[in-house]
Amino acid sequence: MSGIKTPLRRLSYKLRHDYLTVENVFLVAAIILCLTLTYQSIMAMSRNWELSERLGAEKRQLELLSIENEKSQLENEYFRSEEYQEILARKFLDKQLPGEKMVVLPENSEKAKNKHVAKEEEIAEKRYSNFEKWMMYLFPNY
Repeated sequence: MSGIKTPLRRLSYKLRHDYLTVENVFLVAAIILCLTLTYQSIMAMSRNWELSERLGAEKRQLELLSIENEKSQLENEYFRSEEYQEILARKFLDKQLPGEKMVVLPENSEKAKNKHVAKEEEIAEKRYSNFEKWMMYLFPNY
């Protein structure tokens, strides 16, 4: 029993006089305090960052909604205008102003409808060099 008591007493003496001194306790407390403050500061900064990002997104959303609102108001004003009503009357009711003559054109024939399609197929079949493509772009009759 005395063989165990002696090393325990030495250990307790060493702990009290070497490690648990006032300076060491204050040092450990200061380190814990610094770590706690650092952690709290980092958490506050990350929370502020998230809140500022959310605020920026909300501001962008508000700006977008205000632009859409303004656009809708302008469209409503246009739809109420006499100009728009005249366009609709001309389009759907075949109305015309006094002195105007109505020209009714016949439907396009199949030859007229397929005129450009055949030309595009011709162009697609033939392989052109880059120079020829530029010439066709700059000079359509090339």
